[in-house]
Amino acid sequence: MLALVLGAVLAVLAVLLVARPFLREPGPVEDRIVEPGELDRRRVELVEERDRALGALKELEFDHRTGKIADDDYRALVGPLRRRAAEALRALEPRAESTVSEQEATRIGR
Repeated sequence: MLALVLGAVLAVLAVLLVARPFLREPGPVEDRIVEPGELDRRRVELVEERDRALGALKELEFDHRTGKIADDDYRALVGPLRRRAAEALRALEPRAESTVSEQEATRIGR
């Protein structure tokens, strides 16, 4: 009988120990929204432009494959869309040329 009571008390204590973090009132948290900086806004604009261009390109290619757009129309539309997507991607990526130039300058300087 004592073992049963002791087991029940131990089970209740274990449940309370596990549930304790969920039962406490959460402390105040800083919930101010920080205004994004100019660089963050520009990056968001570029990401949105990239997504729009890639989405339009994907839709154009799908329409061409399903026969909704003729070959001539496809060729006329795909170039500007690819350029737009490439420009947005280049603007988002760090410059590969500057990285290569910096590496060569470091190597020459040694």
